[in-house]
Amino acid sequence: MAQYELLLPKMGESVAEATVIKWVKQIGDSIEMDDTILEIATDKVDSEVPSPVAGKLIKQLFKEDEVAQVGDIIAIIETAGEAEPKVEEIKTDTPVVPEKVEAIPGLDQLTPNKPTPQPDFTNSDRFYSPLVKSIAAQEQISLAELDSIKGSGADGRLNKDDLLNYITNKNGGQKTVAEQSSTVPVIETPIVNTPASVPSPNKPATTSVSGGDEIIEMDRMRKLIADHMVMSKSTSPHVTSFVEADVTNLVLWRNKVKNSFEKRENEKITFTPMFIEAVAKAIKDFPMVNVSVNGTQIIKKRDINIGMAAALPSGNLIVPVIRNADQLNLVGLTKAVNDLATRSRNSKLKPDETQGGTFTLTNVGSFGNVMGTPIINQPQVAILAVGAIKKKPAVLETEHGDVIAIRHMMFLSLSYDHRVVDGSLGGMFVRRVADYLENWDLNREI
Repeated sequence: MAQYELLLPKMGESVAEATVIKWVKQIGDSIEMDDTILEIATDKVDSEVPSPVAGKLIKQLFKEDEVAQVGDIIAIIETAGEAEPKVEEIKTDTPVVPEKVEAIPGLDQLTPNKPTPQPDFTNSDRFYSPLVKSIAAQEQISLAELDSIKGSGADGRLNKDDLLNYITNKNGGQKTVAEQSSTVPVIETPIVNTPASVPSPNKPATTSVSGGDEIIEMDRMRKLIADHMVMSKSTSPHVTSFVEADVTNLVLWRNKVKNSFEKRENEKITFTPMFIEAVAKAIKDFPMVNVSVNGTQIIKKRDINIGMAAALPSGNLIVPVIRNADQLNLVGLTKAVNDLATRSRNSKLKPDETQGGTFTLTNVGSFGNVMGTPIINQPQVAILAVGAIKKKPAVLETEHGDVIAIRHMMFLSLSYDHRVVDGSLGGMFVRRVADYLENWDLNREI
């Protein structure tokens, strides 16, 4: 019997490890191709690891809650096949002369078969196992067609049976190429990664529990968030600066364009992409806010990758990242924000999409809060909270004197790491973000 070593594959450039959260198959269980072997997780995103071979699980090399590195052997599967025998090289002093082959009439007119172009599945937001990709490639199913097939697996995942049933119905009941073939190519699977939890530096205080209290165990994500928050406060001396901004022009402009924008782009435009645009512009003006700290070294980031904190239905928090936000126009930012927010709520984010942020924006105003003092998302050095937009009476300076008018006002709160960001830099940065929002062009075309 042959043995297949199941590796923890890579699931993104910045993903180096994963936590085993559940073994779906136990030692001794029979396994079919594409069966889920285990569930793994990064610090924010959960994934399933399917089996590229059929056989029996004979060894689990990591226990639940243990961390494995990308490329580690995580399980051994016993398969029915045998290792192919090695072919010994024949040594001889006599040169081998090929037999003369009679010419076959018409052979010179034959042309070799050109390889059929294979579908490209790399641009899909949906997860497909290696077996599903292999069958789709054999059947020449395009990515768009594959994305349209309804899956019956976890979170709507498309499995082998779903695809084979679809192809059979499409071909009028005829067998698929995959079913006619005795073997299906095995493709190594990419996987997920999760940093180990950072232990709390301080011993927690003893808590008394009375008879009527309910004890709720934290779920995995809440534990990771708790550790990350404690680590951030113990790492960075936090300082928060506040600015109140008059965003009347911003509100009026959005009210003017939102209907036509939604009709044209089939997307709703919210305030979040406007805030992100202002932040990206301010970072270009003050690049020392876009840094991280390594001991006594300050690492100045080249890219401007803005994380946007999103609340999940479970009450937990996730921070998907918009990469190179400064290179996107407002339409691109709107599409990116809406896409990431939707997939965050539906647990459809890829592991790479929560990694590599250089600055974070959180909208506490979405909960009706006017301001907040957010905790820095390590290893970043600053995070901006935007509060609720409220109508208030405000004093306006005009050429005819000061007047009181009803204006749309909003607080901005910037928490920053005082090891590398002083009050002057932090204060000027948040003021510059407010300036970009206050000076919004009412006649701007989009």
